[in-house]
Amino acid sequence: MRKILLMLVLSVFGALLNIAINRFALYSGIPLYMDTILTISITLAFGLVWGAFCGTLTNVISHTIWGWSWGGYLYALCNIATAFITWIFCRYFQRELLEKTPDVLIQPAQKSSKLSKIMDKVIILLLLSFSLCLAMSILGGLITAFILRFNPSNSEEVIISALLSATMFDQNAPTIIKEIISRIPVNIIDRSISAFAGYGISLLIYRFFKTSVFEKSTLEKKK
Repeated sequence: MRKILLMLVLSVFGALLNIAINRFALYSGIPLYMDTILTISITLAFGLVWGAFCGTLTNVISHTIWGWSWGGYLYALCNIATAFITWIFCRYFQRELLEKTPDVLIQPAQKSSKLSKIMDKVIILLLLSFSLCLAMSILGGLITAFILRFNPSNSEEVIISALLSATMFDQNAPTIIKEIISRIPVNIIDRSISAFAGYGISLLIYRFFKTSVFEKSTLEKKK
C-alpha cells in the first residue's frame, strides 16, 4: 500500500512537471509541446500503468485549467500512446534503457565497453524518439482533424500545427494530411528532447529508489 501511494504521488508530481514544462515552452515562445518528458520517466521507472496515468493526468489537469474546448481532453491519448511506446521499447531493450541490469542477467559474452554501452543507449533512444515522432504526428494530426471537423472555430487554438501548416500547405490541402505532416518537424525535435530528458530523469529516480519494475519482473522470470 505504501509503495502504491508513493508511485501515485510521483505520477501526480510528474504530471504537474509535464504541465510546468509545457507552459514554460508556450510562454517562452518555443514551438514545442514538451508535455511528455515525465510520462517517459515514470514509464521507464514504474511501468506502463503509472506512465499512462501520469500522461492522462497531464492532459486532464492542463485542459481543465487552460482548456479551449472538449476536444482538448482527447490529446490525453497522445500521452498514453507515449507511455505505451516507451514501455514496448523498455520490454525489448532492458539492458540499454535500465540504469543497471543485474549481472546474473548478462552473459560474459554480452558485456561490452563503457563507450559501447553508451552508444547502445543513444541508438535506442534515437529509435524511441523516431517512433514517438511518427506516432505523435499521426495520432495528434488525426485528433486535431477530428476536432476541427466538428468545431472549425478551434483552428486558432491549435497554435503550433496551425503555424506550420499555413506555411507548408495551401488552403485546399486535406486537413488530415496538413495536420499530420506539419507536426513532423516539431516532433522530430520535441520527441528527441523528451526521450533523452525523460531517460535522464528516470536514472535519477532509479538511483534514488534503487529499483525498477522491469528489473524485478525479469528477475522473477529467472527464478
